[in-house]
Amino acid sequence: MTTILVTGGAGFIGSHTLLALKAAGYAPVVIDDLSNGHADAVGDARLIKGDIRDRALLDRVFGDHDIAAVIHFAASIEAGISVREPLAFYDNNVSGSLALLSAMKDHGVGRLVFSSTAAVYGQAGNAPLREDLPKAPVNPYGQTKWAVECMIRDAATAHGLKAIALRYFNAAGADPEGRAGERHEPETHLIPLVLEVASGKRDAIRVFGTDYATPDGTCVRDYVHVADLATAHVRALQRLEAGGERPAVEAFNLGSGSGFSVRQVIEAARRVTGHPVPVIEEARRAGDPPVLVADPALAHTLLGWTPDWPALDDMIAHAWRFLQAQAKAA
Repeated sequence: MTTILVTGGAGFIGSHTLLALKAAGYAPVVIDDLSNGHADAVGDARLIKGDIRDRALLDRVFGDHDIAAVIHFAASIEAGISVREPLAFYDNNVSGSLALLSAMKDHGVGRLVFSSTAAVYGQAGNAPLREDLPKAPVNPYGQTKWAVECMIRDAATAHGLKAIALRYFNAAGADPEGRAGERHEPETHLIPLVLEVASGKRDAIRVFGTDYATPDGTCVRDYVHVADLATAHVRALQRLEAGGERPAVEAFNLGSGSGFSVRQVIEAARRVTGHPVPVIEEARRAGDPPVLVADPALAHTLLGWTPDWPALDDMIAHAWRFLQAQAKAA
C-alpha cells in the first residue's frame, strides 16, 4: 500500500480524507498536534502527535516511513481570529509549511496536495469565481494560504516539486455513514452553529447583515459536502501520480457552483431537524463579501470531480445525525 503523509489529519476535512484514502487503497500516516483535531478521528491510521514546525520530528517521520506524497491540511483556519492574531497565523501556517516543504525536498518526496481556500480571492465580485482571478485576500488567514501557494510554486520551479492546491469554498456536512463529522471548538461555521440552536445548545443564531444586494438580503455562500472534498483530495493525488505533461503546480476550486443564503441555510435546518431556529439580526461584519460562489468547471474537467452530495438538505441532515450521535455518546 502506498504511504501518504497527512498533516492535520485529525481535523474536520482531514479525517474525512483519511476515510477516502483508505477506501482507495492508500495507507495514511497522520501528523497532528491535536490543537483543533481529535485523536479518535483518525480511526486506525497511524497518528503521530506533533507540530509540523518541529523539523526534527519531520525528519524522523520521513525517515521512518516510505512516504510517496503529502496531503497538507495542518493550519489555523479561523479568519476572524486571524485579524486579531495575525502573527500567530503566519507562524503556524507559513512557517509550518516552510518546514514541511524543506523536509520534503531533503527526503526526496516530490508530490503535494495542499489545502487552500477561496479566501485567496478576497472580495472578487458576485460572479462565480475562476482560478485565474487576481488574488486579493482581505484577512491574514487568506494571506497566509496565498503565501503558501506562492511558496509551493517557487519550490516547484527550483526543486521539481509537483503539487495541486485545492481551494475550498464552504465545507459542510459529515460522513454519510456517521464515522466522522465537524467538531470545532469554538465553533465558527454557520451550519453547525444553526444546528446547535436546533439542539438547544444555543438560544439563537446571529445573522450579520440583512441588507446585502442578494435575493433575501443575507450573504450567499457555496457549500460543498466534506465527503466530496475528501474525494477531491484522492483525485488530486491520483492526478499527481499519473504524471504526464502538465504544469508543475495546478489549482482547483472545490464548490458546487451554486450558492445558498444565510436565510436559506436556516430554513433548511428548520426543515431537516423539525426544530425552530430563532434568529437575532445584527449589523454587517467588516470584510464579508455579499456572494462567494465557485466556478468548479476546471475540477470537473481535469480531476473528473463532481459532488455526489450537492443538496443542502443532505449536508445538514448528515451533520445533524453526527451531532445527535455525539450528544448521545457524551
